[in-house]
Amino acid sequence: MALVLHCGSGNKNAFKALIAAEYTGVKVELTKNFEMGVSNKTPEFLKMNPLGKIPVLETPEGAVFESNAIARYVARLKDNSSLCGSSLIDYSHIEQWMDFSATEVDANIGRWLYPRLGFGPYVPALEEFAITSLKRSLGALNTHLASNTYLVGHSVTLADIVMTCNLYYGFVRILIKSFTSEFPHVERYFWTMVNQPNFKRVIGDFKQAESVPPVQKKAAPPKESKAKEAKKEAPKEAPKPKVEASEEEEAPKPKPKNPLDLLPPSKMILDEWKRLYSNTKTNFREIAIKGFWDMYDPEGYSLWFCDYKYNDENTVSFVTMNKVGGFLQRMDLCRKYAFGKMLVIGSTPPFKVKGLWLFRGQDIPKFVMDEVYDMELYEWTKVDLSDEAQKERVNAMIEDQEPFEGEDLLDAKCFK
Repeated sequence: MALVLHCGSGNKNAFKALIAAEYTGVKVELTKNFEMGVSNKTPEFLKMNPLGKIPVLETPEGAVFESNAIARYVARLKDNSSLCGSSLIDYSHIEQWMDFSATEVDANIGRWLYPRLGFGPYVPALEEFAITSLKRSLGALNTHLASNTYLVGHSVTLADIVMTCNLYYGFVRILIKSFTSEFPHVERYFWTMVNQPNFKRVIGDFKQAESVPPVQKKAAPPKESKAKEAKKEAPKEAPKPKVEASEEEEAPKPKPKNPLDLLPPSKMILDEWKRLYSNTKTNFREIAIKGFWDMYDPEGYSLWFCDYKYNDENTVSFVTMNKVGGFLQRMDLCRKYAFGKMLVIGSTPPFKVKGLWLFRGQDIPKFVMDEVYDMELYEWTKVDLSDEAQKERVNAMIEDQEPFEGEDLLDAKCFK
């Protein structure tokens, strides 16, 4: 039985085991069609990890959860693996840096990033504390790396794999250049690691974050009724003269509406389709596909095929899947207006990447074309619904039909 890693592609915690596998020669397969919030809630998954968290490694001897434990298991499957050090003190130092990476680096990146993404209350004082703590940790790491190429010894160990994966998440999400430039040895170390062949085969190409994510604003809570009552009881004051906004302060400008919100109402409710898609587990053609065409509004929405222009470059499976995962992350800005399926096709390289997208309106939204650089890497073709062959191709892509156009599916991802 091959080792099976239950997780979607593009997860930095899954990268730890996958990179270790590259060094040890162990075969680790990612589960196909893993869907967060669905796949990890099944009874089978919860038997492996009762908390429903990812990743989980399925082995002939039983399941292993917690990403560092999984990486240790993979690294130790090969006798005398250099990833685990060559002595007891090496082993202890590797464990030391793995713990440091989890508690001092990863944790503080999360304390800074997650509230900004809306995964917890945003408190400026706590953010400042997280940034200060992270700078202190990276300062200590920078000092160590000033005289060391690797964290332990003279070659890559599991400590380097875990540290790099945790730094990777920060570099792509929140650690902009002006921040990391304060730690030049950490920068040198990180870019050296991610460009090692065994790292690059898993992580692929990426860019450092160019800006810190803005804080997700929440609607102001309604004023308490007591305050209103107090206001009513307050003595009346002489009316104040009206002051034009330009004399007192500039009036706040209303947030411009998305042009798609100004389109005539559509009979198709996108969220209803997404729920139907997610909740259909059997008889997919009879329920979900039929439901899609019953809901579909050709005046309010349009369907598009996309084909990757440079499939000859897709020679490594993990890199190809990561490429698609990154594209879907960047498409998040249009989640309210779109539904998509992306297929990675083929059992041997080069792999083909094809997709199907449903967009609000009759054209691909301009703000998507302007802001998602991946769009220009694909050929986009509007679906002609009068062509039964094209309509059947839509069905096959929504269904993840395999084989697809005569070839195996390596991976299928849904954007909803």
